[in-house]
Amino acid sequence: MNYNLLEEAGIGSFDLTYLFIAAYALLLILLVVVIVQTVRISKLSKRYKKFMSGKNAKSLEKDIEGIFEDNRFIKASTEKNRKDIQSLYRKFEGAFQKIGIVKYDAFQQMGGQLSFSLALLDENDNGFILNSVHSTDGCYSYTKEIKKGICDISLGDEEKKALDIAMGTTDVTLEDL
Repeated sequence: MNYNLLEEAGIGSFDLTYLFIAAYALLLILLVVVIVQTVRISKLSKRYKKFMSGKNAKSLEKDIEGIFEDNRFIKASTEKNRKDIQSLYRKFEGAFQKIGIVKYDAFQQMGGQLSFSLALLDENDNGFILNSVHSTDGCYSYTKEIKKGICDISLGDEEKKALDIAMGTTDVTLEDL
């Protein structure tokens, strides 16, 4: 019983040398792939050992849970801080932030610029002007309400200048103070 496998497959005249060369090339390619995968597994194994050094599965799980708990705490703190900042912003919006002052002599006989106009405004240019007039008879103070940078009552020169300084529409020099 002589079986010729190549003849039965229809390739009886095929030279087996080509088959051995193809098998050898395939073997070399597989050897290279195995070497590359061995190097990758070795690197991964080193990273895993470094990650797991001194830890077991339970302690690692606790560490991960701790990280998630810290993350929840940070998120809650961030939300609280955001609300606090909004609250502070609303409060500071109505606080006096802009100031303008002009000192002057109300009457030419008085010296020393004892009279003044003080403008106090919030972020929306709402507030008041305090005018203090010093004379030989005494000191008189009065206020004028400012809404959105405008006063319904006419302003004197010093009051207008103090308002302009507070609103930032004029420059302040040392001589003004």
